[in-house]
Amino acid sequence: MFEQELNRATNAIQNNLTEQLIPHPESIQWMPTPFKDQWGYGSNVCFLAAALEARDKRGIHVPLRAQELAESVVDAIGTLPGFSHINAENGYINLYIEAADYAHRVVSTIREEGERYGMGNARNERVMVEYSQPNTHKAFHVGHLRNIILGGAMSNIFEFCGYDTIRANYIGDIGWHVIKWIWGYLTFHPGEEPTGDVTRWMQDIYSQASQAIDSNPEAEAGARAMFNRWEEKDPEIIALWEKTRGWSLDGFQEIYDILGEHFDILFFESEVEDSGKVIVQELIERGLAIDERDQDGPVVVKLDELLGLDKETYRVLVVLRSDGTSLYATKEIPLAIKKFKEWNIDRSIYVIDVRQSLHLKQVFKLLELMGFEQAKNCVHLSYEIVNLPGNVTMSSREGTVVFFDDLLHEALTRAAAIVNSKNPHLAEETKVQVARSVALGALKYPMLSVDNNKVATFDWERALDFEGQASPYIQYAHVRASSILANSEKLPKVTTPSHELTVEEIALLEKLSLFSTEIERAAKDLKPLHIANYVYDLAKTFTTFYLHCPVLKAEVDVRNFRLNLTSAARQVLANALGLLGIDAPTVM
Repeated sequence: MFEQELNRATNAIQNNLTEQLIPHPESIQWMPTPFKDQWGYGSNVCFLAAALEARDKRGIHVPLRAQELAESVVDAIGTLPGFSHINAENGYINLYIEAADYAHRVVSTIREEGERYGMGNARNERVMVEYSQPNTHKAFHVGHLRNIILGGAMSNIFEFCGYDTIRANYIGDIGWHVIKWIWGYLTFHPGEEPTGDVTRWMQDIYSQASQAIDSNPEAEAGARAMFNRWEEKDPEIIALWEKTRGWSLDGFQEIYDILGEHFDILFFESEVEDSGKVIVQELIERGLAIDERDQDGPVVVKLDELLGLDKETYRVLVVLRSDGTSLYATKEIPLAIKKFKEWNIDRSIYVIDVRQSLHLKQVFKLLELMGFEQAKNCVHLSYEIVNLPGNVTMSSREGTVVFFDDLLHEALTRAAAIVNSKNPHLAEETKVQVARSVALGALKYPMLSVDNNKVATFDWERALDFEGQASPYIQYAHVRASSILANSEKLPKVTTPSHELTVEEIALLEKLSLFSTEIERAAKDLKPLHIANYVYDLAKTFTTFYLHCPVLKAEVDVRNFRLNLTSAARQVLANALGLLGIDAPTVM
């Protein structure tokens, strides 16, 4: 909000400390100070400078020296453009802005920047976020939903912060699960084609095949024979695989379209299987991997031994089975190298469930041992499972899944009932659009408002709550703001408020001014949770303002300011919801 002014203050303070030959940090961090009669920013730079002095000179009392330095800097600087005054207090340097000036700056900045408010400048850093990662020939269920919602929100945040962001999807299109499906299809459903919900149809065949194979040795033998035909590149099996894989991809795309997700690149397991085996051989030749296949063992990388670690840290990574077939690691290595070389990425984010933490830790360390510097910038963004009330978990193998289509239908039905009860006079087409926005928000927000490393329990009552921390409550705040503005003929020009600001106005202005700070924090911590919490707090703050501060019936000058403040709140609510992939409706 006051970046240019704060940068000038930073330069002035650093120059003064340099002139005094005082060691000081290379950068200065400014934090908003609690509002009293005016807004301000404070910095502990003099504490840090005093601490640096104390390292070289004994007998320095850091707090007293910090106050002494702060006073000398303030005396030397005097005044700074954009700030009403500057002072030294308890070792901190504080910069202050008059409340009315601050209010004008906040509202006018949001008005001018609109959808770009809070957006960062372009950065010279390319980030790839890999998420979704479904397996073909299986269902798309609520567990997959958390992955794609988390990855999509994180990608939105990176893009908004100015990073060159690449959205990637690594699809599991080969393996034993595919062979089982093909065997089940040819055994029980030859010649059939999918109708209706494609992923459900694929899952039904997979579950049927799995149960048959698990309970019947002859069925398992038949599936193993099918696997051999796959390994031998039987044209009939390859052709059927390509055709049925296409069915799965079409089904996934329908879901991505509904969720508003898109990808810049699709990677496939089938593309990196052969290159992975070549790399395993190279690892053996370089002495990084040990080939134990002559003893009926696998090919392994003893990471702790290679690193000279006594404490068990990375353990042993298996990179090839004893029979020469590949594992996840076999394919993860060439995929990572492909990202480094072909996409020239600076940072690689893997959105994968928490159970793969050790596996990814091993893969990243092996890449580092192979000489890839980018491996240090590979990050696992982990997440926990999603449960339904009663801690019901899902297993695609056993067929106990909650299908996305069922979840969406339930959300739409419940949302439509709520919208109809709250606003029965809406046009039918509008009701359908609003119900869809509410339903998708109700599905997405619970996945983001809980820390990604904690189990998320999905509950309909909470998800569709118009009074608590839920998407409909936040969306309704946006609707309220839209309703106020719709009753005003024209949004007036932004002016400096001439009235004494109320507590509610001040709280709302403060919350609006912190949006870019929260976005930066979410990008730094890899936590869309920060935005989910922020937008809920903003909705609460706006609701309090709405209830206590008349807008349309206020005196002209007050009315004009509050209309612009309402417009600013509506804009930031929409921007924040957009980062979470949630619509901001104007009616509900």
